[in-house]
Amino acid sequence: MKAKTFVVASMLALAIFLFAQHHSNSLRAAGFSRVADLTHELGPDTPNYETTTKPVFQAKDIATVDKAGYFAREITLPEHFGTHIDAPAHFVQGLWTVDQIPVERLVAPLVVLDVRKGASQNPDYQLSVDDIATWEKMNGQIPQGAVVIARTGWESRWNSGKDYRNADGNGVLHFPGYSEEAARFLVQGRNAIAVGIDTLSIDYGPSKDYPVHKYTLSHSLYQLENVANLASVPESGATVVIAPMKLEGGSGSPVRILALIK
Repeated sequence: MKAKTFVVASMLALAIFLFAQHHSNSLRAAGFSRVADLTHELGPDTPNYETTTKPVFQAKDIATVDKAGYFAREITLPEHFGTHIDAPAHFVQGLWTVDQIPVERLVAPLVVLDVRKGASQNPDYQLSVDDIATWEKMNGQIPQGAVVIARTGWESRWNSGKDYRNADGNGVLHFPGYSEEAARFLVQGRNAIAVGIDTLSIDYGPSKDYPVHKYTLSHSLYQLENVANLASVPESGATVVIAPMKLEGGSGSPVRILALIK
């Protein structure tokens, strides 16, 4: 019996090894060495832009294995929650809803702008054109049609909704974002198709009228907020895959973001 168990275990281990090798070979054949997940898990403790008396994420079991033979839940959550996408229709009536964004715009070159130094010195830091120029001195010009994501280091606060929102005594939020000038340059000068950030909003926390949202969405860019794990990807050279829920008429959606790294 022990010998039989050993043989079965050995065969299972070999199957797992061969599967992993096949997966790795498939990645290499496609020109990539690994995949990085840039997505936070969704749950009741996920920080939200607004404060509420109860978690905005609700999950209720509708079937369990012991009673029904399978497990399933019913969930409710906002469209703009956790790692998510803002469709152009979020601020501009008549433009693409999340289900209408052309799929070819959901796979693109990834650019990561590291502004952690500025953000560590000023929680209201706004990514500038100078930050973009610094990146381009090191990496070359931002490719046309890129998804540009700001790495501010704010992810380190993710496990504390209070610290992540960083509201002052008057309820004003404080976290980094993009300057309007930088957004205009990325749209007009570099033809970016999306901008993203590792905070609650691409507009910095104290913003009242969301100029970066309005400008970029009006030019049919989409936006990615609460992006995770940016330390796991290079500043240039990766390809990003954006996979939102295809919500009919949606202003946005939770999204899975995967980076394919050469």
